Amino acid sequence: MTFDLTPEQDQLRDAVRALGRRYGHNYFVEKAKAGEHTTELWAEAGRLGYLGVNIPTEYGGGGGGITDLAIVCEELAAAGCPLLLLVVSPAIAATVLARHGTEEQRKRHLPGLADGSQKIVFAITEPEAGSNFHRLGTVARRDGDGWLVSGRKCYISGVDEADHVLVVARTEDAVSGKLKPALFLVPTDAPGLTRSKLDMEIVSPENQFLLYLDDVRLPADALVGESLDAGLPALFAGLNPERITVAAMGAGTGRYAIERASEYTATRKVWGSRTIGSHQGVSHPLAHAAVQVELARLMIQKAATLYDAGRDLEAGVAGNMAKYAAGEAAALAVDTAVQVLGGAGMTTEYGVATLLGAVRAGRIAPVSREMILNFVAQHVLGQDKSY
Repeated sequence: MTFDLTPEQDQLRDAVRALGRRYGHNYFVEKAKAGEHTTELWAEAGRLGYLGVNIPTEYGGGGGGITDLAIVCEELAAAGCPLLLLVVSPAIAATVLARHGTEEQRKRHLPGLADGSQKIVFAITEPEAGSNFHRLGTVARRDGDGWLVSGRKCYISGVDEADHVLVVARTEDAVSGKLKPALFLVPTDAPGLTRSKLDMEIVSPENQFLLYLDDVRLPADALVGESLDAGLPALFAGLNPERITVAAMGAGTGRYAIERASEYTATRKVWGSRTIGSHQGVSHPLAHAAVQVELARLMIQKAATLYDAGRDLEAGVAGNMAKYAAGEAAALAVDTAVQVLGGAGMTTEYGVATLLGAVRAGRIAPVSREMILNFVAQHVLGQDKSY
């Protein structure tokens, strides 16, 4: 076992870190509060090849894996720019299309995903289904050579920035009569697709939406894969990269918060000539948070390594554990940073309280900590299913 990155991955980490710091957290917050998007950062990251590091070279990508994309997610977050669309577009959509899309779908979409000129977001969550995938109510039915899709989706990130939405629906299997999942590429300007922005208590340049699909008519080639049999494998192909890159973004956010707090406490003097960081009541909580973030980073590295090696079942366990660990560590790090900065921690200027909403959401989405504990109890500890 090695904990060393390849020379190319080291160079990637350094380069992405430099890019992120050129923009920084102030840029991120200013864009969010102005109701704008991080368009310039996204475009530059795409132009430099960072958005497509996990996409095959024959489609304009870097030919790397989720380990490489996790580096991009972590380092941008560590610079104060946690970009959620890195998770839904390069991690989920690009992986699904690269592994299970048709050749025509790969040629049409992967080059744009690689250079950042195209974004595809992901729609699975529904108001009535929650974490129960089996209760999905969005239905696709055949209509001549094409499809009609109807249903509702919620908490869908970045629809206003995307060209397409990768929609998870259910469709009737003509042989068995059972409903089975299928994925469809739906243009965001398709007739019958409408959206409503959700007001969120999160400082983020990326918006959340409710989606309404009212008999959205799609051509046959909107179905991801060669047949309906591709639906379930395609869906699960995107879930491990989602968890790993969300975890990487959380770890990067935790690193950012600890760095900001450490800089402050190492220079702030209140009681005589000693810095407040010399007091264990301040330094120990920061050190504890730093330990938790580093432990999460190790699990992220393990999960990404397993995934890139094609060991999907093991990567599923490690990916869920990584997401749990990083979600907890990021929330702890940001909360600790706010606490040790005192009143300054609640100001926009010091740039840590602006992350409170995001890291709290990271304990809920894309899968809650409770559902991860259910997963571990059942699949690792051999306990009976509790739900």
